Amino acid sequence: MANERLRSAMLTKGISVEDLAEHCGVDPKTAERWVTSGRAPYRRHRLKVAALLREDEGYLWPDGLPDGQRKDAADAEVLKVYPHRSYVPADLWLQLFGRADREIGVLVHAGVFLAENPRWLQLLRMKAASGVRVRILLGDPESAEIARRGEEEEIGEGVAFKVREVMKLYRPLYGIEGIEFRLHRSTLHNSLYRADDEWLINTQVYGVSAPYTPVLHLRKVAGAQLVSTYAQSFEKVWTDANPMGGNREP
Repeated sequence: MANERLRSAMLTKGISVEDLAEHCGVDPKTAERWVTSGRAPYRRHRLKVAALLREDEGYLWPDGLPDGQRKDAADAEVLKVYPHRSYVPADLWLQLFGRADREIGVLVHAGVFLAENPRWLQLLRMKAASGVRVRILLGDPESAEIARRGEEEEIGEGVAFKVREVMKLYRPLYGIEGIEFRLHRSTLHNSLYRADDEWLINTQVYGVSAPYTPVLHLRKVAGAQLVSTYAQSFEKVWTDANPMGGNREP
């Protein structure tokens, strides 16, 4: 059975079988079998291919690791667990995003605590200018999902109000090349903050505001799938969200 995930990743990145073979130091026929027959390469080759394609090893070869090794890798991805978001050191947020050299991603309903920090806006502007892709997902303040969240937190229109205020705070960044904003209508279960392969996951608890819920600090480890799960969630919400143009500013 062909490895369609590998084939798709190669097509997306413009990588040929010959490119794959040269990168891994193997015969092209061997590399072709990895694609057409589903034959799994040795681990050292899987890691090289995953790095070349910027994909997760576990995504390209879901059965490539024994269960025990997958669990060990997943455990290694968890750097720290904070009982509440307020326990996360204030400097960690900007330090984490400051290390990004490929991608910054934020998925929140509002994320007021970041948007109201002038250093955050300056950082995004600087990162975009250096070629980092910046994607910000905010909840659609006119959506039923935002209204429902306000009911759950017992603050009525409070969540929608926060989103509109955040949209105003981000106004200086609208139209800057490399910075994209979208509005989502997902029933958000976690707020996601990404800096390349490092993530902060602000978990959501029914009826509890985000500052009082746990935060996971994760870093991608080859062969593990914990970070990949959150990355796939982010991409799904991004795909379904609506671009936010100037006409959506409050």
